[in-house]
Amino acid sequence: MELEELPGVGPAIAEKLREAGLNSLEAIAVASPAELVATAEIGESTAAKIINAARVAADIGGFETGEKILERRQGIGKLTTGSKSFDDLLGGGLETQAMSEFYGEFGSGKTQIAHQLAVNVQLPPEKGGLNGSVIIVDTENTFRPERIKDMAEGVGLDYEDMLKNIHVARAYNSNHQILLVEKAGEVANELKNTEKPIRLMVIDSATAHFRSEYVGRGTLANRQQKINKHLHDALRFADINNAVVMITNQVMVRPDAFFGDPTRPIGGHIVGHTATFRIYLRKSKGEKRIAKLVDSPNLPEAEAVFSVSKAGIGD
Repeated sequence: MELEELPGVGPAIAEKLREAGLNSLEAIAVASPAELVATAEIGESTAAKIINAARVAADIGGFETGEKILERRQGIGKLTTGSKSFDDLLGGGLETQAMSEFYGEFGSGKTQIAHQLAVNVQLPPEKGGLNGSVIIVDTENTFRPERIKDMAEGVGLDYEDMLKNIHVARAYNSNHQILLVEKAGEVANELKNTEKPIRLMVIDSATAHFRSEYVGRGTLANRQQKINKHLHDALRFADINNAVVMITNQVMVRPDAFFGDPTRPIGGHIVGHTATFRIYLRKSKGEKRIAKLVDSPNLPEAEAVFSVSKAGIGD
C-alpha cells in the first residue's frame, strides 16, 4: 500500500512525509500526531486520521494476546558479540528491535565492541550474524577502518567487502546527531530490498555532545528532553527495520559515594529507562574486560569476562 492511498494523504502531503523520513506505513503508524502536524503542515485531526489508517493497514497498535506476541518474537534476531560468555550473559546475543547501552570508563572496550558488531552483523545467521549492513553515527571521531580490517581477518572475511556495508556519519554537534538518526531511516529504506539491509545502528557515543553543549543545571531539562526524543527515534528505527541499536555512554564519578562503585552513566533516568539492556564494562588484567548486565526486561543481573585482542572480541 502506498502513502497516497491513506485517507487525507495527497501527492503533496506524501512528498512532505517522505522528505521527513516517514516513507513507510510502519513509520507513520508509530509517529505522533504532533510530528505529522509539524512535517506535513496539516491539522491535528487529519494527522490522527492518517496515523489510525496507517496502524490498521500495517496491523500495528491494537491489543494482542501474549501467545501472539510470543509468536511474533520468534522473528527477533540475535547478534553475536564474538564472545560466547558475553553472548550467554545477553541471552544469546544483542536483540533486534531493542536498544543495548554499553557504558564504562575510557579503555573499557565500548568502541571495540561497536567495531566488532559492525563486522559480525554482516555474518550469516548460522554464524551469529544478521546478514545485514550497519549505520554508525560517530560523535567522537573514533571509527577506524583499520580496526575493521583486523576484525574481518579474525572472522576470515574480506575487509574491503565489509567496509562497503558500513555507512558512517560523523556528528559534529547534538543537533546534527539528532538529524543523522532521522536520516538513517532513508538509508535503511534504500537498502531494504537489497542483499544487505540495515540490521544494526551504532551511536558512539550517544551522550558526548549533549554533555559538552548543555552545561549547568539551568540547561538540564532541555538536555534531557532532547536526549529522550533522540533515543526514542533510535528505538523506533529498531522496531521498523528489525535492527539492533547499540549505543555507548560515557560515565561520571559520584564524589559522595563512599561505598561501592562510584561510577555512574551519563543521561540519568531518561537513558536508563529508554535502553532495553544496560551493560556496564570495566577493565581487568591485560586484555580481559568484565561486562555486567545491569538492567534487562527478562534476564538476571550477572557478569561475564571477555577479551579485547588484535583479532577483536573473544573469550
